[in-house]
Amino acid sequence: MSKLKVGDKVPDFLSKDQDGTIIKLSDYLGKKLIIFFYPRANTPGCTAEACNLRENYSALKAAGYELLGVSEDSSRKQSNFKNKYDLPFPLLADEDHAVIDTFGVWGPKKFMGREFDGLLRTTFVIDEKGVIERVIEKVKTKDHAAQLLD
Repeated sequence: MSKLKVGDKVPDFLSKDQDGTIIKLSDYLGKKLIIFFYPRANTPGCTAEACNLRENYSALKAAGYELLGVSEDSSRKQSNFKNKYDLPFPLLADEDHAVIDTFGVWGPKKFMGREFDGLLRTTFVIDEKGVIERVIEKVKTKDHAAQLLD
């Protein structure tokens, strides 16, 4: 599936968060939503990104945003990550790739000279009607909130 882009209406999706609670896109209709995809919980870049969003959570909330983090990690790994870093937003455990495939954020990556398929670090800003307003593909993990609040 191709990556969703600005102007696309996001198809409704269903996934479980770190506690096994079912989360649907339709739960957020009428609200502005930031969905950030990250490759792996508890890795340096993903931790920096999540902690930067945590540190700026009140500013993001004041700007009217809800947040959802998504990776293919298990609920247990997501729960450990959320608790270890006291993250105030849900983390979806998208092991079946339902959300990842909906947004089209799985593809070729390079790391240390190796090429492989994996989760592409991408953030989507979605308006109150479920339409994508913005896509950030070059995420600055240590300063991601500033990219979102610009």
